[in-house]
Amino acid sequence: MSESTTCAIVGGGPAGMVLGLLLARAGIEVTVLEKHADFLRDFRGDTVHPTTLRLLDELGLWDKFSTLPHSKIDHAQLPGDGNPVTMVDFRRLRQPHPYVAMVPQWDLLNLLAEAGQAEPTYTLRLQHEVTGLLRSGARTTGVRYRCPEGEGELQADLTVACDGRWSVVRRSAGLSAREFAVPFDVWWFRLPREMDGQYTLIPRFGPGRMLIMIPREGYFQIAYLIPKGADAQLRSRGLDAFKAELAELIPEANVGSLASLDDVKFLDVRLNRLKRWHTDGLLCLGDAAHAMSPVGGVGINMAVQDAVGAATLLADPLRRHDVTDRDLAAVRRRRLPAAALTQAMQRVMHRALVAPVMAGGTAQPPAFVAALLRRLPWLSAIPAYLVGVGIRPEHAPDFARR
Repeated sequence: MSESTTCAIVGGGPAGMVLGLLLARAGIEVTVLEKHADFLRDFRGDTVHPTTLRLLDELGLWDKFSTLPHSKIDHAQLPGDGNPVTMVDFRRLRQPHPYVAMVPQWDLLNLLAEAGQAEPTYTLRLQHEVTGLLRSGARTTGVRYRCPEGEGELQADLTVACDGRWSVVRRSAGLSAREFAVPFDVWWFRLPREMDGQYTLIPRFGPGRMLIMIPREGYFQIAYLIPKGADAQLRSRGLDAFKAELAELIPEANVGSLASLDDVKFLDVRLNRLKRWHTDGLLCLGDAAHAMSPVGGVGINMAVQDAVGAATLLADPLRRHDVTDRDLAAVRRRRLPAAALTQAMQRVMHRALVAPVMAGGTAQPPAFVAALLRRLPWLSAIPAYLVGVGIRPEHAPDFARR
């Protein structure tokens, strides 16, 4: 099977689905290839930040989005001198939606897919796993894929890798990333939650232990931080030992509902960035270009902003069927400062907050910081802006607005 399109997007995550929708609204023939049969899989990142919420508004999707089941996080606290200190307060942002929405990611992706399929130039192909690249000399001219009907090829003027931190496309293109040290990995699992109306992240700390309770509808999504590389060792201790640790950190939670360590999902945390985001005919976006740490939950927002920036710059060249090396380099120039600065802030948080806990210490903001925030609470808007809005927020281009 051999077909062609103007833009082939590999990966049906937030970056790929947003980019596909925007380009289709520009009248560009676009094909999104997703290896799974649907979006109903175990996503770990369900955060939709204020700038992404604003984007949905600009795209005319807010009414439908607002009907999706979701909870809202409008501030985050840390313990300090015995009393919680509000470190991040999204309510102080001058944004139309000043909070982080916790939405099952499959619902968001289905919403974007439905909007894309309303455009005549948009094609979404599920169960299409990209296995390699097509080339003409040094230029990428499309992808090879595997689907239920067999092997196939898709020719494209431009191929965009939105297939995450383990990107097959990036590896096939020979692009390598600079890795930054990370002191932790994450276990993800759920515990029941009473609907008490509390919309804040709830951190808990103990010597060598740290978890974040993220309020969701009917349950808490728990991020339990473990020392880097300790997954197998900690699992070998068994479920009862893990429950005993949880009972000490969160005595009010029903840890008995955790039936098996199979319900505890492992995330190998990576923080890296490509030096070069493109080759001739190929562009990497989102985690394929710069894998983010879970600190701040900014990965999805960064990927979406990458997609908007790329669509804004590449729509005209794609319409002309004349995407040059200079056009692709311009995407990196536009998005690199935000990615690099955000990763730098994450690395500071790793060293200042997470690493001491993983080494057996405890975590709380320095006394002078806690005192300053209590005296000048508006300062909590600064980290809220960095997390919720970002270094370079993008707006939907005019051709995509509805």
